[in-house]
Amino acid sequence: MGVGAAYGAIQLLRQLIPLDMLDTMPYLKGLGLNAHVLLFAAAIGLASAVLLSLIAIARAPFSDLRAGLTAGGRGAAGTVWRHLGANMVVVELCTAMVLLVGAGLLCKSFYKLLHTEIGLQPDHLAVVRMWAPQSRYSKDEQIIALARQVMDEVRHLPGVQSVAVAHQIPVANLAGGSSTFEIIGSPKPQENNEANSRQVSSSYFTTVQARLFAGRWFTETDDASKPRVAIVNRVFAQKYFAGEDPLGKSIRFDASQPPIEIVGMVDNINEGPPDADVQPALYTPFNQDPDAGFFVVVRTAQAPEAILAALEETLHRINPNILTTGAETMEGRIHNLQSTWLRRSSAWLSGGFAAVALLLGVVGLYGVIAYSVSQRTREIGVRMALGAQRGTVYRLILAEAGRLIAVGIGTGLLAAIGTATLMSKLLFQTKPWDEGILAAVATVLAISAISASFIPARRAAAVEPTEALRAE
Repeated sequence: MGVGAAYGAIQLLRQLIPLDMLDTMPYLKGLGLNAHVLLFAAAIGLASAVLLSLIAIARAPFSDLRAGLTAGGRGAAGTVWRHLGANMVVVELCTAMVLLVGAGLLCKSFYKLLHTEIGLQPDHLAVVRMWAPQSRYSKDEQIIALARQVMDEVRHLPGVQSVAVAHQIPVANLAGGSSTFEIIGSPKPQENNEANSRQVSSSYFTTVQARLFAGRWFTETDDASKPRVAIVNRVFAQKYFAGEDPLGKSIRFDASQPPIEIVGMVDNINEGPPDADVQPALYTPFNQDPDAGFFVVVRTAQAPEAILAALEETLHRINPNILTTGAETMEGRIHNLQSTWLRRSSAWLSGGFAAVALLLGVVGLYGVIAYSVSQRTREIGVRMALGAQRGTVYRLILAEAGRLIAVGIGTGLLAAIGTATLMSKLLFQTKPWDEGILAAVATVLAISAISASFIPARRAAAVEPTEALRAE
């Protein structure tokens, strides 16, 4: 059963990996059951069987045959067995607490990642990458004319609110596209001046709904005939113009190029993964530095998935030789990042282990309490014969279970906090000692354990005193 469950879990985890990402992970393509795994499972099963047999064999010489036949196996051996089971339940509850807290933290971290502020509004955004054939579009003027034609044609599609083009778009596994530059007139050392360089159309920032902090956006007239301009993000301004106003300052990529004046400052946009630190970014007009390969970014009034096919068809209608790839929504792009997949898979994997640990802890507690009730049947019968009420019997059994639950959860809380501290680097905007998750997990575990203990407690309260005494 365990091997079968493992096979199903492997297939489920593989389904969580996007196909294009799976192609970049050849080490996962052969993931599954093989001879080594089956031999390992067989060894574990054999070792478990031998261990449990040895425990029973070790008990046998110390058992009292007459006491076993007359008292249902009670005595020192039965007490030791019950205590061993109780200690195992404490360990199981402690383990379940640690795994449930870890799963809760990873799930919260994953949720935070998907809802973190990335400097733009990802909903209702569709993107597609295209490459224009060099034979037809070899000059800057031809590329700019193509980009304008693309935007005009796409703008007339049903539901399109705005459209833009950009050489690179935000939220990627690697930000890429870094360029070195120098600040004209700055006395500071400039050997390490570097920023993510992006060429975008004049409608880009309004399409992604970025926020302008100072200055102005690009205009369609910012072309090669005009002085070169740029927009920087806040991290760029803070790093290279600390305490100064970057607007009006000039930079250049090398001494042979004309200066570029900074005319605006935009809010930070995550050009790389959402969980990575935002790097300095430098945006220049697409019309001043065009490229034959660029992204088309579309904001729609409807579900962005509905426009992807029409978007590619429009590009191919403009020129059948245009190559398109990566048609997706911005939200889908975020979900398919490697960092997102890693956190999602970690949450699923940890959650699966936590669920198994919870099941083992609850079943183990039920077994120990049920065994205890079977060992105390005569005692319970005597108590009830002397006038004990059924509520008293409930409290007696549940109190025994409550002690085990309290010790298991208390120990588990301390272990969970320590374990969570060690996994802090895996968490995103989530503190390891999250009070809400610790309280929620402790509550769920306690309710589950008490519920499991209620069944043997009910059986104990239903004992008939005469039947219990006659059985002796």
